[in-house]
Amino acid sequence: MTSLENPPSSASTPLRDVVSAQAANLFLLEDLDDANRTRKLAENDVAALRIVADWISTFVGQPHKDVGRAGAVCPYVPGARDRKKLWLAHERISGLGVADTVQLVNRYKSRVLNAQSSNVDDAIYKSIVVVFSDLSADRAKDLFNDVLQQLGAPSYVEDGLVLGAFYEGNEGAAIYNPSFRSFAAPVPFLLIRRAIISDWKFFLSNDTWLKRWAGRYGESAVLTLAEELRRLPWRMRRD
Repeated sequence: MTSLENPPSSASTPLRDVVSAQAANLFLLEDLDDANRTRKLAENDVAALRIVADWISTFVGQPHKDVGRAGAVCPYVPGARDRKKLWLAHERISGLGVADTVQLVNRYKSRVLNAQSSNVDDAIYKSIVVVFSDLSADRAKDLFNDVLQQLGAPSYVEDGLVLGAFYEGNEGAAIYNPSFRSFAAPVPFLLIRRAIISDWKFFLSNDTWLKRWAGRYGESAVLTLAEELRRLPWRMRRD
């Protein structure tokens, strides 16, 4: 058996996605309704986890009339949730600076990278939401910016991971509707997930990040863009 914290040491070990939650302090969304799973946590930590879980379930994982397209606010979430690949963790960092927070996030990155699966198609859905239960929204912006300044690019280029910051007041907007604030979470958290080829839409206005995406996917990147361009009105009228 494998977990997000302790990968198997033998090639003969069955590759299953069973999380050793007691060791890794990770919770599936439904785990938060189990008092036995959360009984060792402080009330504030449980409350923060439940608030984020509810926000993910009722907002991020659902369609919204203002998102600008069909499907869930984040199309990645329903697949990760249904496959039980979306875990939540809680952390308190009121006494930590940027360097210590970077080290903490790196540990969670390792859990995602070390996780193994018997189903290749499920691998891209592995993700961890690190909820900072004692972090104020005012401090979250600067702290997350500093952490992502150090970890964002190398995590993507070297590890194939995307890191996203969510907190109240975040001005990040949906791709299809710049007025729709899809990153304004009620409790600050960092999302760590596998990179996917459709991420190019997030990078379109940033040449540096678009080049990183193209470098990661090579010829597949060209084909993905071509497929999208073929759907544009001018091409459809021509066909």
